[in-house]
Amino acid sequence: MVRVRFAPSPTGHLHIGGARTAIFNWLFARHNKGKFILRIEDTDRSRSTEESIREILEAMRWLGLDWDEGPYRQTERMEIYRREAERLIREGKAYYCYCTPEELEVIREEMKKRCGVPKYDGRCRNRKEPREGVRPVIRFKVDTEGETVFHDLIKGEIRYPNSQLDDFIIVRSDGTPTYNFVVVVDDALMGITHVIRGDDHLNNTPKQIQLYRALGYEPPKFAHVPMILGPDRTKLSKRHGATSVMAYREEGYLPEALFNFLVRLGWSHGDQEIFSKEELIELFTLEAVGKSPAVFNPEKLLWLNHHYMKTYPVDKLSELLAEFLEKEGIVEDASKIDRKWLEEVVVAFRERSKTVKEMAHHCAFLFKAPESYDEDGVKKFFKPEVVPYLEAIAEEIENASQFTKEAIDEIFKRVLDRFGIKLKAVAQPVRLAITGRTVSPGLHEILLLTGKEESVRRIKKAVEFIKSLG
Repeated sequence: MVRVRFAPSPTGHLHIGGARTAIFNWLFARHNKGKFILRIEDTDRSRSTEESIREILEAMRWLGLDWDEGPYRQTERMEIYRREAERLIREGKAYYCYCTPEELEVIREEMKKRCGVPKYDGRCRNRKEPREGVRPVIRFKVDTEGETVFHDLIKGEIRYPNSQLDDFIIVRSDGTPTYNFVVVVDDALMGITHVIRGDDHLNNTPKQIQLYRALGYEPPKFAHVPMILGPDRTKLSKRHGATSVMAYREEGYLPEALFNFLVRLGWSHGDQEIFSKEELIELFTLEAVGKSPAVFNPEKLLWLNHHYMKTYPVDKLSELLAEFLEKEGIVEDASKIDRKWLEEVVVAFRERSKTVKEMAHHCAFLFKAPESYDEDGVKKFFKPEVVPYLEAIAEEIENASQFTKEAIDEIFKRVLDRFGIKLKAVAQPVRLAITGRTVSPGLHEILLLTGKEESVRRIKKAVEFIKSLG
């Protein structure tokens, strides 16, 4: 059975690159009817935090990445690592190194001059006696002869000269194990069949393969995914925009859109851009992952999110809109908003909203009358001649026995006929009066959503404002 894992370090947010790695592993497991294991690599106690763990788990749940086993925590498996390290020492495959940091600096400089690589020279390999006052590290005895050769499922055959390696540390002087050691022990004991990760780990693979063999374990198959670059084709960083998953949630992006977008960063199926999760599970293979770095395109993500906004279930989108109305300070208590009415708001605004946050601000006028009007709109549409038109419309609405789309059509028709004008003479002045802006959904929608009494009040207020302009 296929068994893959996602193993984040809880030293910060779940960033975009890590999320894509998690998605690729999840899809590979689901496609092959295998298992997706979650492991928290928290041995770096100085940087790992519980808050980061909570946020990583929350981000994964938000993206819809469920795991079959875990989350395992490496700090709860320290006895396993100690046992395996001692076994390597007993078998003569690892040793205690007593070199001080100062001595190591000198050694590296000497080796750099001698062979061009600043590495450890193995001088403690055959040391028998401990050194007084020095807490040793444990180093792995690397085979420096020949090459480490493996087939990468994305990059093809990789050949690595072992002469580039040195006896690397597997347990620090404080007793904590290092990344290259614990990842091998965990992957082996958890039965991981495929390691799918970023290609920034490629140089670790020869070391890890040697460790697998020294411990008597069969190495898994490796697949190193090319990095994600920023729009300027440099390393993706904060200067290119948000780099953490939760930041996109806070900006009002939908999880399905971000999931779809991240899959397409490096994987493709013809020219198709939009996929359901079911389609992705059916179609995803490592053979379709590209060998070149993917370029992060924020405009494409926004376009994709807009697509999902337009097709998202209205009830779900209205719940998200309620959250953002409260979060953005537009309403104090969103639970008091009538949900059926809010669904009508979603239908009216989602075509012109690219994120939920944007939608919340677009419809803010429904909850609070505009305190000012668009400056250019005032100059263009709030002319003295529109006052009688607006007064007539306000009076017609006030006297109407019904306030429906059909009734609004009749009201405007009567006013247009009465003054011998066309709709464009009053449409924008009414829109500006109701919303404070020159752009909004259709007149029917904004009037109906604003309500009869409030629409009359706002139009009358606009009339007073126009009169005050002289």
